[in-house]
Amino acid sequence: MMEKPKLSNILARSHYAASFEAESEEEVYDAPKEALVRSMLIEIGEDPDREGLRRTPLRVAKAMDFLTSGYDLSAEEIIKGAVFEENVKEMVVVRDIEFYSMCEHHMLPFFGHAHVGYLPNGKVVGLSKVARVVDVFARRLQVQERLTNQVADALMDHLGAHGVAVVMEASHTCMMMRGVQKQRSSTVTSAMRGTFEEDPRTRAEFMSFIRG
Repeated sequence: MMEKPKLSNILARSHYAASFEAESEEEVYDAPKEALVRSMLIEIGEDPDREGLRRTPLRVAKAMDFLTSGYDLSAEEIIKGAVFEENVKEMVVVRDIEFYSMCEHHMLPFFGHAHVGYLPNGKVVGLSKVARVVDVFARRLQVQERLTNQVADALMDHLGAHGVAVVMEASHTCMMMRGVQKQRSSTVTSAMRGTFEEDPRTRAEFMSFIRG
């Protein structure tokens, strides 16, 4: 019998998550992952057989597949499938792209907004694909600095633009919930490529756009 596709493969074709609930009382989604979650519940002193936790291992396994589905996606395929020749010379900016990722140090969420700009070189890319490229790298275990640079490099490499700029602003729950517990802090990272790195005026124009 053909194996049922994992949730990450199903959701790779969609921006939004489907339900993580069990499809039936008998459903086993990913036995090894579910066993690990069950063991963790026992280790922290919980009863995995009580009503509220009985299907938690399954839900966590599905959620983790979705939150790390970026490993199964290709930024190159997303970009090259939506590139169009267009005689556009002015800057294109997509700002306030929501993203959600997980810190690789604690596996706790960090989330915020990405602002992406590029200078076309005879080609433009579908605007929704810019947001998809952010998701490709956000849906992995990450650090914000690397995430920012990966988005910039992917667009620069596969779009053939004169330059690419990426700024990300995020709140990190590893700082908010534990450690220094600073709920109002935010982290800003940037990556400039091509003309944005070489020309301060171009960089300043981009920053003026994203500040609104």
